[in-house]
Amino acid sequence: MKTLLLLIAGMLPALAKEGAVECGNLIYAGTKTSKCFSDEFLTVVQQKTSIATERRFKPVKLDSDELYRIPFVIMTGEGDFTLSSSEREHLKKYLESGGFLVASPSCSNADWSAAFEREIRRLMGADSLKDIPMDHEIFRTVFPVKDLKLTHGGQDARLRGITHDDKIVVVFSTDGLNDSSNAEGCCCCGGNEIGNAMEMNANILAYALLH
Repeated sequence: MKTLLLLIAGMLPALAKEGAVECGNLIYAGTKTSKCFSDEFLTVVQQKTSIATERRFKPVKLDSDELYRIPFVIMTGEGDFTLSSSEREHLKKYLESGGFLVASPSCSNADWSAAFEREIRRLMGADSLKDIPMDHEIFRTVFPVKDLKLTHGGQDARLRGITHDDKIVVVFSTDGLNDSSNAEGCCCCGGNEIGNAMEMNANILAYALLH
């Protein structure tokens, strides 16, 4: 928890001198986790900013105390799921204590998206997920992102978020933010993905750490 408080207090430069920022890959609902969310944006953030990052995700169980030592986590997968009571308790405490979550289904899987929305609204309130307007600073922290084009066309994607203490703490998209083209051995299996997901994920991480 101390690490999270330091980040929120705007002390990231001092922290980076001591060690690189870790980003977690959540293990939830028993054994669900992601193998196909690209970590390419971690390298890009280090190249484009003064933020030192670990280059690979750290697996972390949602119901473990280790969660509170990691400032930024990703959550993805396919199919329906239900969080345990312990996982719900940990996630709510994490988000209200300075942690940041990016959530997006693999292959734009509708069942996973529905399960995530059900679970997060149960924790944070029925009206907690709101559209993030394209003029929000999260779209320009590292790269200027003017739109979110989908790899298979259709209407532009949108991001939704949850705000706590005037800061976004959850970013969610039903269209893939996974950037699977940069994840070894992965594909989107025909589902729509956000074509500039790598740039957007870099922006989200920088926003999470600097605000």
